[in-house]
Amino acid sequence: MASTIALQQAPNTVVMVRPHHFKSNPQTMADNKFQTLANNDNAKYNAYNEVTAAVNTLRSHGVCVQLFEDLLGNTPDSVFPNNWFTTHHNGMLIKYPMLAENRRLEYRQDIIDAISDRYSVTEHVDLRHYAEQELFLEGTGSIVFDHPNRLAYACQSRRTDTRLLQRVCQYLHYQPVVFDAFDNAGVPVYHTNVLMCVGTRFVMISMDMVAEADRDRLLQYFNLNRQQLIWLTEKQIQRFCGNAIELQGTEGALLALSQTAYNALTQQQKLKLEKFVKLVPLSIPTIESAGGSVRCMIAGVHYPE
Repeated sequence: MASTIALQQAPNTVVMVRPHHFKSNPQTMADNKFQTLANNDNAKYNAYNEVTAAVNTLRSHGVCVQLFEDLLGNTPDSVFPNNWFTTHHNGMLIKYPMLAENRRLEYRQDIIDAISDRYSVTEHVDLRHYAEQELFLEGTGSIVFDHPNRLAYACQSRRTDTRLLQRVCQYLHYQPVVFDAFDNAGVPVYHTNVLMCVGTRFVMISMDMVAEADRDRLLQYFNLNRQQLIWLTEKQIQRFCGNAIELQGTEGALLALSQTAYNALTQQQKLKLEKFVKLVPLSIPTIESAGGSVRCMIAGVHYPE
């Protein structure tokens, strides 16, 4: 029986990883059209500083950031911890199977131990072995959770196996909402969280990229849950406008997004969002060359201490 306790969408505590050897990942380049090359010493230096500045900004707004260092040289995407684990209100911690072999090296027991020591983790679910069967599900890259409404949105791709999604939803007592989405060249969107951001009272999404057969169904969910729709263009998706996350600070809800995304939003879109959240842009152009943005950098902690 699913719990009747109201779930919060926006965490006030997050996990982030600061990279010391940042570079583009050749193993993810094939299906990540957002990715560009960045493999020099300047990229390492800039990515380190971008994470440092982002952490300081979030902390200045009252977000509790648990920051971990990545000193390894063989984990180019370590700055994106949201793909390999998620935390949940029911006390569960889930670890996920990732497509790229070098991304599986990002799993860190010290991070799991630190979370388990401080917060109320009651159950560990490890799905990583499914990678051996060529089945993948990449955390909150693949899944965009709507926690208050117990929904799990996911667009189908190589990185998002719907059978594993069903299993996660069974663990959490959530309903899966599976759909298709493509860019203007017909290439499937590689991660759901570059296409859409679900906040407590709003949804940012490019409905033009959603398969026509799935649009009405998604709109029905948004309307039923009384969420303001912020309709993004594909060009705005390419500028990472969908890759944002609602967080809880000391002065209320905020939306963490990149400076790139903030600059690409229209004034009307910003005004709509500011009815619900304070916009907090973070400058991370080097990190965005890896094909992810602010949402990918943040793993929310949904436990009480």
